[in-house]
Amino acid sequence: MTAPEADIEARARRVRLLALDVDGVLTDGRIHYTSAGEEMKSFSILDGLGIKLLRRAGVQVAVITARRSPMVDRRVAELGIEHCLQGREDKLEALRELIAPLGIMLDEVAYMGDDLPDLRAILSVGLGLSVANASSEVAKRAPWRSAARGGDGAVREACEMILRARGAWDEAVGRYLPETGGL
Repeated sequence: MTAPEADIEARARRVRLLALDVDGVLTDGRIHYTSAGEEMKSFSILDGLGIKLLRRAGVQVAVITARRSPMVDRRVAELGIEHCLQGREDKLEALRELIAPLGIMLDEVAYMGDDLPDLRAILSVGLGLSVANASSEVAKRAPWRSAARGGDGAVREACEMILRARGAWDEAVGRYLPETGGL
């Protein structure tokens, strides 16, 4: 159910916190096990930079996941994400617990998920987001859906969309241009 672009932009301007699921959003949703039984995950560098750009623009970022993984701890630390809630199957309840002490309202939150455990959070926040390969129930209900699949730049798309809506995209890009403006 993608919402009209003007509605999405208005919602995105209000975002003070982007909350993300991990498996299927920050990763492609697959879990790899080594012969020694260790778990492996892959994270997109594109998503990582998008998260850093969003944080530089003053938007907080959180990770809320039902599973527990030391790889998530490591990636969150690398990206400077301050809020990481693992082992939380009820994403909406975890989100409510997170935002209360931060003084953030649900309508100031964007939540990105891909499957049924994310649905209540997606439908309860100011801006519900999903990935291109979200489950059918999530895809038809989320107001915004990325063109990219989870783990393949979907979070970066969401970050760019929020930055553009807030008028912060040109400044974010400008940090990477030569002083001549790229001419």
